[in-house]
Amino acid sequence: MQQPLSGIKVIDLTRILSGPFCTMLLGDMGADVIKIEGAGDGDPVRRQGARVEDFSWYFASFNRNKRSMVLDLRSAEGKAVLTQLIAQSDVLVENFRPGVLAEMGFDDDRLAAINPRLVTAGITGYGASGPYAERPAFDFVVQAMSGFMASSGAADGPPMRCAPPITDLVAGLYAAWGIVNALRARDQSGSGQRVEAAMMTGILSMFAYLSADYLATGKLPVRTGNDHPIASPYGLFSASDGEIAVAPSTEDILARFLGLLGLRHLLDEARFASNPQRVLHRQELNRLINERVGTDTQANWISRLNLGGVPCGRVQDIGEALRDPQMLHQNMVLDIEHPGHGVVKMVGFPVKLSASPCVVRYPAPDYGAHTAEILEELRLSTTAGG
Repeated sequence: MQQPLSGIKVIDLTRILSGPFCTMLLGDMGADVIKIEGAGDGDPVRRQGARVEDFSWYFASFNRNKRSMVLDLRSAEGKAVLTQLIAQSDVLVENFRPGVLAEMGFDDDRLAAINPRLVTAGITGYGASGPYAERPAFDFVVQAMSGFMASSGAADGPPMRCAPPITDLVAGLYAAWGIVNALRARDQSGSGQRVEAAMMTGILSMFAYLSADYLATGKLPVRTGNDHPIASPYGLFSASDGEIAVAPSTEDILARFLGLLGLRHLLDEARFASNPQRVLHRQELNRLINERVGTDTQANWISRLNLGGVPCGRVQDIGEALRDPQMLHQNMVLDIEHPGHGVVKMVGFPVKLSASPCVVRYPAPDYGAHTAEILEELRLSTTAGG
């Protein structure tokens, strides 16, 4: 099957998470991703996370659709092989500290001389230039420095990190998006270019109304926990057997929500008549809503509210979310056979293409599993004059 990136060859010099996530996305769309791993133990994620019979499912989840090649990039032989690969590839992705690739002898000018059509992508913590360019970066630190942590958590609690490594993932996603755009630009110009994505710039772009309101007013967002900082009512409400999340984000939806609760009359009161007034009197409004929601079960309220067009749902843990019938229908849990390791379960493809969907062509490779195969491809290509 021809996928969108079929025929695109990617050299993957990345490790840990942001880079491997980026190249996995490219592989899912059909690219031939060659994961270059240094001599020794390879990508550290091979030894992280839950291991089943000494095989990391964390590694498997972010390195599907790749081939693994062991290469010592500090040796002359390794650099010669990498040069051959660059000459025959479309994309090179790295997440070294800025300048490391150039120190190896592969600065932008050298890369362009080897292959002027090459798209090169670098993923960093803070950007490839500037006062923080040389700093080591980690998701927890970037969450702290970006304002993400300061904006999250309860009003009377400390700053709070987001549980998933969100800054790594956003950087990888942006890098993949930038690469695809650079490939499209190459179709038009015939030349490759450099793509840069960074953890901090990526997460800053995700602040939506928080950054917009700060830039407009100079006022810092306050932590509001599960309450929405600029909308009320909005958040978690307690049914007789547990909490439900309700998001009546427009005046029309709010009217339907309160109508279904039998509280439509509250909108006639001055303290609840407008959103600014409802935000000001949030605690009292939440109390009145909770009194009503507490008279029935989660299931009944969720059914009634959804039928009435009010966005709502139960708070689920990750296991419940992965078993959710809607997510199972969307094939968001895959069972992938890994030779020598049995079946590995992993999260599926969030993007659905009707004519050329994502598929798992290769399970996550064992360390260096394709070294001989790729070297033979290079030899044959060179012999053929490629």
